[in-house]
Amino acid sequence: MLVDSHCHLDLPHFDADREAVIARAWAAGVTRLVTIGTGLPSSRAALALAERYAGIYAAVGVHPHEAKDFDETTLTELEALAQHPKVVAIGEIGLDFYRDWSPRDAQARAFEAQLDLATRLELPVIVHDREAHAAVLATLRAHLPPSPSQGEGPGMRGVLHSFSGDTAVAQAVLALGLYLGFTGPVTFPKAADLRTVVAAVPLERLLVETDAPYLTPQPYRGQRNEPAYVRYVAEGVAAIKGLSFETVAEQTTANAEALFFSHTDTETQKRPG
Repeated sequence: MLVDSHCHLDLPHFDADREAVIARAWAAGVTRLVTIGTGLPSSRAALALAERYAGIYAAVGVHPHEAKDFDETTLTELEALAQHPKVVAIGEIGLDFYRDWSPRDAQARAFEAQLDLATRLELPVIVHDREAHAAVLATLRAHLPPSPSQGEGPGMRGVLHSFSGDTAVAQAVLALGLYLGFTGPVTFPKAADLRTVVAAVPLERLLVETDAPYLTPQPYRGQRNEPAYVRYVAEGVAAIKGLSFETVAEQTTANAEALFFSHTDTETQKRPG
């Protein structure tokens, strides 16, 4: 059993064969998927997929690339969408100082507002951090509740998706009580620095994800990614850590269950294939 804890099944890359993509995921042993919103239209589409299929869940949020359009009306609709029982997180939210497709002050406002929303709704967060490590960490510390060792309450709940920082950044994230998500680049031959980080992260704090249709793992690099390929990420983690694939699959599934799926599953939707 595996969980793809981050994919984007609503994107047009899957319009021609979405049902077959989902069926291949189930056939590959991927029992649950989290499909991630990047703006209001995407969040609505992610939730529609979650409503249609058993084993698919949604996160709703506004990506930093779309933050320039974020306002109070956006926040109100996100809050309404997040009430649905198959919405398991607020995301994808965060900061992107690599592309800067939205002004940084707009990114910051959207990120902070959505962190506060997640806290209010007691939902975990799925955080995008690209070349913005210090700012992301500072914002998380300011806007999410402290860990139990530092105060009352359940503490921070969430994941830094497709982690791209070094070991020092990873340790800072772990100290906040968050998970680290890893994607296809862990399988790339030249990704030695990333493998060093994976080796240092306790398996109990690690999630595997595809970010499909992006970041395709090595066996299919250059092609469209899909949730079935999360197996290659888990195999890559297992090789780095000197563990069996089964051990990594079992623990990362348990991690995803703890973060996203702790409620009782009474789904009756269809599974394709």
